[in-house]
Amino acid sequence: MKEFSEIKDGMHIDWDIPIRMDDGLELRADIFRPIEEGRYPVLITYGPYAKGLPFQQGYPSAWERMAEKHPDVTRGSSNQYQNWEVVDPEKWVPDGYICIRVDSRGCGASPGYIDHFSMRETMDFKECIEWAGKQSWSNGNVGINGVSYYGINQWQVASHQPSHLKAMCIWEGASDWYRDMTHHGGILSTFWANWFDMQVKTVQHGLGKNGMINQFNGRPICGNKELSEEELEVNRCSFGDQIRAHPLFDKYHEERTAVWENIKVPFLSAGNWGGQGLHLRGNTEGFIRAASGQKWLEMHGLEHWTEFYTDYGVKLQKQFFDYFLKEIENDWQDQPKVQLQVRHINGFSERHENEWPIKRTQWTKMYINGEYEMIDEIKETESSSITFDAMGDGVDFRSRPFDQETEITGPMAMKLFISSSTEDADLFVVLRLFSDQDKEVVFQGAVDPYTPIAQGWLRASHRKLDKKLSRPWRPYHPHTETELLNPDEIVEMDIEIWPTSIVIPKGYYLVLSIQGKDYECPDAQPQMLSNFKNQLTGCGPFLHNDPIDRNDRFNGKTTLHFGNNRVPYLLMPVIPTK
Repeated sequence: MKEFSEIKDGMHIDWDIPIRMDDGLELRADIFRPIEEGRYPVLITYGPYAKGLPFQQGYPSAWERMAEKHPDVTRGSSNQYQNWEVVDPEKWVPDGYICIRVDSRGCGASPGYIDHFSMRETMDFKECIEWAGKQSWSNGNVGINGVSYYGINQWQVASHQPSHLKAMCIWEGASDWYRDMTHHGGILSTFWANWFDMQVKTVQHGLGKNGMINQFNGRPICGNKELSEEELEVNRCSFGDQIRAHPLFDKYHEERTAVWENIKVPFLSAGNWGGQGLHLRGNTEGFIRAASGQKWLEMHGLEHWTEFYTDYGVKLQKQFFDYFLKEIENDWQDQPKVQLQVRHINGFSERHENEWPIKRTQWTKMYINGEYEMIDEIKETESSSITFDAMGDGVDFRSRPFDQETEITGPMAMKLFISSSTEDADLFVVLRLFSDQDKEVVFQGAVDPYTPIAQGWLRASHRKLDKKLSRPWRPYHPHTETELLNPDEIVEMDIEIWPTSIVIPKGYYLVLSIQGKDYECPDAQPQMLSNFKNQLTGCGPFLHNDPIDRNDRFNGKTTLHFGNNRVPYLLMPVIPTK
């Protein structure tokens, strides 16, 4: 694809600039620069979504929803350079930033073999950062920014410490290829196989005129070359099969996972309370474990992509990057380490904290028993049990109505004692909120409008704990081996439940659902988004329904046990009023 430059819309734009990798392959980048000559800080992204694909063309339903509900997103921009999950250059270049978008290997205008999150991709990204830092228009300070894929690979590349990388903003990324992304509690997520079909194959390099054409400039999004379907297949991994072939945490997952002790660059980690199934855990885990001495955590709600583009999100990002890339003495260093948009049933309230989990948390055990109760004291001492279909809807445990407004904000954990009629069992734990009128309260999650308060997962054969890394509020499982059950053998299980925030109104109550399958909101009116295969009914696209992974080994009966020194409970992070 031929490179060219133009002055347009108040920017100097370089289209399809080649960046040569150490193996000789040339990736293609679009560069948006201020017209005035000078040396400027750089924001760079590297990813598979095709730099030439406008947001509104590639993801119309997400764009339309965001533009309608949040007019500040579209205000002050022509929006023709808006791109999925990266910054709008029309809102950054006028403030003295250079914005670079690189098509990752094998995608969009860049040739090569697609192998997502591989070491090859990570080294490509590192080389692009170093290249950007050395250009005549660069001040040498490079920042990385972006949502989802563009957040995940930030953790990866920061682990390799590029010399020109000075700051990063991970917006709803993920950091652990196994626990955050592909195997929740050891249970395979089918998201990535479906994502690959819908969002990668459609923009693979070599589609040429058979692929999409940019509606604003008429240029082929995936290069001029047209390859046959056989040639296209040879140039990409079989992503779903690749993930399924690695059911345990091994070198494949390790290569794609952050190395916490190597991450020393300043960062802002921005997560979403509704990001259950992909992004949420990585944002908080990264903040806790990364070695950087300058790190901040922000947590918000709404859709996965929205706050990145709103005035709220752009202002926060610019304040951060102004300090570290422009070296402007603003008040960022005085910013509290944790900024929370605390969730209420009808909105959010902002509050700042100094640590995560919150230091003043009152860790509260809510016990469950054979009477389907969730209570704050141990009631039952005699042995009892509840049995349900191992791949079915499971059972519910109901709390008393809260006698005062109560906030729970932070990570959670579940202790259970279970047995199975087979040699394994999958547990899905869902925390749900109900009104004083017995109506379930769900939230607009990162993707799904029927998102519950919190979710957690664990496969019984993966119950072994890493005692060094486990905390009472975050059990940690190595997932390096399986320990199959003897039928009817009772085993102890500690289940990680991803973090949450909710202020529970007086008179409302909680329901803890322990199931053998993914949660579905009973009142859901299924919705679709243009980039997903499945309807949205509570878990978004982050489902666990692979027939090979979820085979007959799991299709028996699961029994929960109580009494006789078996005391199952939910550990909740109750935040006292200041």
